[in-house]
Amino acid sequence: MKTKIAVIVGLSVFCIFCAVLITDAMFHHPQQTKNMLRRVVPLASEADTGTEAAPPEMTEPDAIAVTQKTAETITYPQLSATSAKLQTVALGKVYGQIKRTDDPDKYKFLIELTTKGAAVRQVILNEFKARDQTNNVEVLSAGASKETVAAFPLTLLSPLSNGREIYSLANTNLRVAPAQAESFGKKSFPLDKLSWELVKTPSADEIRFEAVLKDADTGAKMLKVIKTYRVQPGSYDLHCEIAVENLSDKPFKVQMQMQGPGGISREGVRQDARRIKLAYRSGETGVEAVQLDAASMAKKIEKNNTEAFLLKSKKNDLQLWSALTNMYFTAIVRPIPIEGQAQPWLQFNQAQYYPSATDDKDDQNCSYTMTSQAITLDPAGSDGATQSYSLAMYLGPKDKRIFEKNDIYKSLQYFQTIDFRACCCPVSIIAPLAFGVMWLMNTMYTLMGPLGNYGVVIIILVFFVRLAMHPITKKSQISMMKMQKLGPKMKEIQAKYANNKQEMNKQVMAMYREQGVSPVSGMLPMFLQMPIWIALWTAVYTSVDLRGASFLPFWITDLSMPDQLFTIPYVAKLQALKYIGHFIPTYFNLLPILMGVVMYLQQKMMPSQAAAQPDSQMAQQQKMMMIMMPLMFPIMLYSGPSGVNLYIMTSIGAGVIEQKVIRKHLQEKEEAEAVGKVPVTSKTGGKVKKKKPKPMFKG
Repeated sequence: MKTKIAVIVGLSVFCIFCAVLITDAMFHHPQQTKNMLRRVVPLASEADTGTEAAPPEMTEPDAIAVTQKTAETITYPQLSATSAKLQTVALGKVYGQIKRTDDPDKYKFLIELTTKGAAVRQVILNEFKARDQTNNVEVLSAGASKETVAAFPLTLLSPLSNGREIYSLANTNLRVAPAQAESFGKKSFPLDKLSWELVKTPSADEIRFEAVLKDADTGAKMLKVIKTYRVQPGSYDLHCEIAVENLSDKPFKVQMQMQGPGGISREGVRQDARRIKLAYRSGETGVEAVQLDAASMAKKIEKNNTEAFLLKSKKNDLQLWSALTNMYFTAIVRPIPIEGQAQPWLQFNQAQYYPSATDDKDDQNCSYTMTSQAITLDPAGSDGATQSYSLAMYLGPKDKRIFEKNDIYKSLQYFQTIDFRACCCPVSIIAPLAFGVMWLMNTMYTLMGPLGNYGVVIIILVFFVRLAMHPITKKSQISMMKMQKLGPKMKEIQAKYANNKQEMNKQVMAMYREQGVSPVSGMLPMFLQMPIWIALWTAVYTSVDLRGASFLPFWITDLSMPDQLFTIPYVAKLQALKYIGHFIPTYFNLLPILMGVVMYLQQKMMPSQAAAQPDSQMAQQQKMMMIMMPLMFPIMLYSGPSGVNLYIMTSIGAGVIEQKVIRKHLQEKEEAEAVGKVPVTSKTGGKVKKKKPKPMFKG
């Protein structure tokens, strides 16, 4: 008996442990984040027509916004430079209609560039809608309707704030040393404080910035840095080329530092850890990625452990790429290899953490710095006076199909930017299972054509899983129904061996074996589905296709978020409470409650050990489980993705119907057997009676 209790308790703890881990990542009330990012895309009046909506000062490279007209001279030891006009310019376009497309003539994004540090100020993705409507407060105050604002494209990267704005791919510290020097000094020139000269190019898909540095003492020109950005339609890559030119008559060497991508947007109401990833070459063709998220950085800072911000591989292998990621999107920086050089010209240096300006820990963000190798420049006029380097930055969704189609993405294993929520199951099991679920769902969605609906796909997936598990479910029901009939015999054993617990347990187990039943078989189907639930949750968490995908036009409008039937009134005052405010949800979610009701009905219908021995400890535990499970799951999954809750509720509901049909069928079989109409077979749960052999000769 103790063994059975231990098994049931162990399985219950396993289930609760999985649910708690899921809760840790999902039970987060949907509070809105404050707008610390500047919205630059104007109201798209052509949103319903599919025509292009040209944002002012940002559509073409010659449409430049000038915000500073006075020159500023920046002087540091050795070097000085004069700032040009502070301006912004854009590459790419933003469209009125937001949808994914394979059109090679359509731009994937709009890039806002600034002369401050020759950097990327903002990245706006054309194919995805913005979620955080607080970024659109300025537009709403200007008289725009909420329906129009909902069509805003997603801002992927924006400036970070650390006393001053920090931009992605900004050139920051520049160090200069004599050519024969063994190392660089500590002094550096802050190129990110300098407003570079903006140079127009013949191509509409290209823009160039130039910075000229002079000798601080003599005023003679020493160095020119040229930075060129390039985009092309149909591509998620932003290409950047940096050239360094010696303008003096003496050789010297320089080292540049660059800011990595930063200010990645927050996705959804659940915890959405912004992560930094660094990929290394492992073996001949393998790739190993290490990572650090913003929450971990906060803990490292508290412990004063700055070494963790360096992100090193175990073997210190060749760096391939670095990335900043959130739930569905990523910005991957890939230095273009230089022929004949073993190490990349630009390498990851150190992660950076930016705490939230509010008390919401999910507003914390991160970025990182990159440092170039030492660049030796020959005197002006010689062949080695100029050195050029390139990098490419992928800006888009973490979509395995995109990564598989592109040979470079595939060879460098960009898919490792995808995060798997494996819970208590190994990632080696959940990852292929999640990819399989995603592939199956995408295939079914595609086959549905114009009627494609991921909510319907999830329901169909439930049908397939239930169909595959039907033999196990039926066997479980047969076993549990037999348990109900063992009540009288169980009482006899308990009465006979009341003073000998060990012998009583032995006799009970012998009875179970003789009858072919198991006290835990009733919960077996649910536990077997746990990996499917986790895999589906991972698929919802990682599949950008389910981001914004609706089931019904009036309810469950985003399968990757809670169903949010309506806003709970006066909740803002309750959320201000010091200790419990964080756990008070902003929205009323109906789906988890329906899931709890259906789960309770399933527990009520399920034959249990309680029917066989109502006074036993195991029976009391099962009664508690019947009460606790329908309460725990809705609470823990209250703010979970509606796609996962829809699957669980549909699966449990289908299980209730399936149990009812199986039990009715078995009862009819038993009644028929009782009157001798149907022979007992192994399929009906009984023992097959052996036929008597017929005599060879009649007497």
